[in-house]
Amino acid sequence: MLTRLRTTWFSNIRADVLAGITTVLALIPDSLAFAFIAGVNPMVSIYSTISILVLISIFGGRPAMVSSTAGSMAVLMTALVAQHGIEYLFAATILTGILQLAMGLLKLGRWMSFVPHSVITGFINSLAILIFISQLRYFEGQSWLMYAMVVATLAIIYILPKFTKAVPSPLIAVGFMTLIVFFVNMNLNTVGDLATIEPAIPFLHIPNIPFTWDTLWILLPTAFSLAVVGYSETLLTQTIIDEMTEEKTSKDKEMKGQGIANAVTGFFGGMAGCALIAESAINVKVGGRGRLSTLVAGLVLFLLVFVLDDVLNSIPIAALVGVMMMVCIEIFDWNYFRNLRSKPLAHTLIMLVTVAIVLITHDLAVGVIAGVLLSVLVYAYRSATQLNIQEERNGDEKVYRVRGQLFFVSSDALLDRIDFNDDSDKVCIDLTASHVWDHTASKTLDKIVLRLRDKGKIVRVLRQLPDGQSRTA
Repeated sequence: MLTRLRTTWFSNIRADVLAGITTVLALIPDSLAFAFIAGVNPMVSIYSTISILVLISIFGGRPAMVSSTAGSMAVLMTALVAQHGIEYLFAATILTGILQLAMGLLKLGRWMSFVPHSVITGFINSLAILIFISQLRYFEGQSWLMYAMVVATLAIIYILPKFTKAVPSPLIAVGFMTLIVFFVNMNLNTVGDLATIEPAIPFLHIPNIPFTWDTLWILLPTAFSLAVVGYSETLLTQTIIDEMTEEKTSKDKEMKGQGIANAVTGFFGGMAGCALIAESAINVKVGGRGRLSTLVAGLVLFLLVFVLDDVLNSIPIAALVGVMMMVCIEIFDWNYFRNLRSKPLAHTLIMLVTVAIVLITHDLAVGVIAGVLLSVLVYAYRSATQLNIQEERNGDEKVYRVRGQLFFVSSDALLDRIDFNDDSDKVCIDLTASHVWDHTASKTLDKIVLRLRDKGKIVRVLRQLPDGQSRTA
């Protein structure tokens, strides 16, 4: 127990602390932006981010993965807040947490294994593009100084590591740019220009709503949508971070942790959140590996809001945009396109469709679902075209040897191959090298057998048993 505690919390203290501080720089503008999307006070999103970060560092299943308020979830909250008010949002957040906790207890994390790699690649690439597009709004109406500072931030981020890696270069870049803005009046937008930071510690709060069945039916559609989107983005992000760190972590435990974090956050006047791939990638790339990194991120954000609010308000937006541009460059899968010729055409198509749908809908969950459905169709088509049927004569018996998968797509191919007018008195359908997957294939076999018997033929069907023996049906 103590060994595991040291491993997950204190085996990488210096790097985790620096990674946590760096991650906050990317969380600040996003948290404020997500509040505007949801139609709530920016401080609601800030408090929620702090709460989720601290709780997920304790209860989550994937150390170093950053969870916070999220744009994809904020979009789902807009209608509820506009129609019923913020108290209903707090209640929906609690219900979202309960649903996600149930997902973890029911071990639904295993379903994420059905998402193919091409869809995950599409998810990453579309997210990188969306982050890039979202940063462009900060350039509107700005002078050349904004562009210069973004370029300077990126230059420090990529050049400094060639000389030293003692401190994460994004942290140095933002600190340096903040000092420049502080001492030189450059007329650039800062965090304080985005929103008014008014620190006030939230306390335990029971949502002020009527506790009736009608209220539940109002909350349930939003809460269920939030739970499903949070499930998808969290577990996809966990899969990516597991690959980056070459570790295998529990998806069910992560969902239980997300459920606890969201439920508790709702009781403190917060909005639901999930794992964020951009901030998680920053955390891992600058050295974060343990739970301490996300705990430090939450505590540093708390410190900035309640103690160092002047410093927080002075951070230039241009420096934070530079950090997010770095995230776009780092998480985009450039190698996939470099090796595009070696990739199967179907995989590339699935990846591109996933990206296109995400960019059109601005909804990562819709893109992932579409990508998975397209993958299923491609697999079904391949399985159907790989069905092999050979005809043989064994005395007075006509034998059809079937190899491949029989299901709703491929079963008609077997029906078309059967010669019902053949002069053989006996017919054998050998399925020992095949598998009947669904009701449609089973009904097709029944139809074949009945039609052959109507022709006066003796029919036998050979099937494979689990122990490897064959059986005549």
